[in-house]
Amino acid sequence: MDFGAVLQTNPPSARTVQLARLAEAHGFSHVWTFDSHLLWQEPYVIYSRILAETSRIIVGTMVTNPATRDWTVTASTFATLNEMYGNRTICGIGRGDSAVRATNGAPTTLKTLRESIHVIRELANSRPVHYNGATVRFPWSSGSTLDVWVAAYGPLALKLAGEVGDGFILQMADLDVAEWMITTVRAAAANVGRDPASIKFCVAAPMYIGTDLAHMRDQCRWFGGMVGNHVADIVAKYGTDSAVPQALTDYISGRAGYDYNQHGRVGNEHAAFVPDEIVDRFCLLGTANDHIEKLRALQAIGVDHFAGYLQHDNKEETLRVYGETVIPALAEHIVATQ
Repeated sequence: MDFGAVLQTNPPSARTVQLARLAEAHGFSHVWTFDSHLLWQEPYVIYSRILAETSRIIVGTMVTNPATRDWTVTASTFATLNEMYGNRTICGIGRGDSAVRATNGAPTTLKTLRESIHVIRELANSRPVHYNGATVRFPWSSGSTLDVWVAAYGPLALKLAGEVGDGFILQMADLDVAEWMITTVRAAAANVGRDPASIKFCVAAPMYIGTDLAHMRDQCRWFGGMVGNHVADIVAKYGTDSAVPQALTDYISGRAGYDYNQHGRVGNEHAAFVPDEIVDRFCLLGTANDHIEKLRALQAIGVDHFAGYLQHDNKEETLRVYGETVIPALAEHIVATQ
């Protein structure tokens, strides 16, 4: 299993770079960031500094969208970073949440998402693509590689992820929901002739190492509120009796609204409706052994990559324990002699 750290690009930017360096030092393979240009600092500028100050970490968006950036500009940015630092980028993309809603926009259609994935991937992989009635490519790009992982929740979005995604991002660590979604994505891939095993499966959720469960829950309750935005969209579209597991849909019955000014922040007042049970199911909380147990269960159902959100008050210690205990426990064990 690969491991990523998910950061917000809050000022000072040097702090984001510092945490990225620390993540690499503790054995994480990826650093992901939010991409909401109004709420936080511009991530792509910070990626350049992170890549300059690290040697192997891969950076990417958790997640970008097709609405707030021209697709060719997104592709150009990734291809430029790859030319500068050697193919160390990855693109997580979805229909759009905080980046579009904070500016009174709306998520894109799945058709638009599908088209954007094709354009971004082809251009950022140094290939030509048909765009706006012309065949275009970057004449300066050669040998760039970029995987595009699709963030999804609803049945049709999961189908799209299986049909066109290099990877699938599920932003929660609920075992039952993850198993259903992975099965759905794999079936969609097989139905269009793709090898389901070729798709990487990423679970992204808050990770907090500690022993005070009540405190950890309060530090991570914001995540249930954030996920609730996506679940509310699903319920509005499909109702409460769809194929989506009730474990995912039932908890939003007490949801009364959402303030994107508090998005992804500890103490989010609009996450008070999220019960402790959901925080426990969606997140990874507790001792190193607690984390290892849940990660092994996720690995058993097909999760290849865990991306841990660090929006809490115990960032450095969580990274340290992951580096010294959790990541080694999930690694392949190789012995010197047999």
